[in-house]
Amino acid sequence: MPSSPPPSEFLVISRGQWDGDKSPEQIQAAIDAFYEWHDQLVREGKLKPGQRLARERRLVSRSGVTDGPFTEAKEVIGGYWFFLAGSLDEAAALAAQNPCLACGLMFEVRPVERERASAFRPSNESPEAPPAAS
Repeated sequence: MPSSPPPSEFLVISRGQWDGDKSPEQIQAAIDAFYEWHDQLVREGKLKPGQRLARERRLVSRSGVTDGPFTEAKEVIGGYWFFLAGSLDEAAALAAQNPCLACGLMFEVRPVERERASAFRPSNESPEAPPAAS
């Protein structure tokens, strides 16, 4: 009997802010439902816990250390965790079940790259090639 390949790991980034028209009670209900959903997926082996992120931050670059970046409200990153799934589509389907979607948050789902970085292979850090002249 062939065994199925182990699930891949997908980083889930929680983005955005709560809808301004939601009451604290509505938001708390979504948070409570999130933790029930979260804990169930952990028990099922489909989720590895991450953490909420604090508000304080520093941007470290070759220019030094600054208090930024100062992002737009829709760009705010609130936390992260990891799905264990067979495909990006399966991981996205899990994220689509998150109860906090109803109150304004959104979730970016990204496959975790297992290979080491190389300047000779395209990656997230590689500049986009300019469009070909026609």
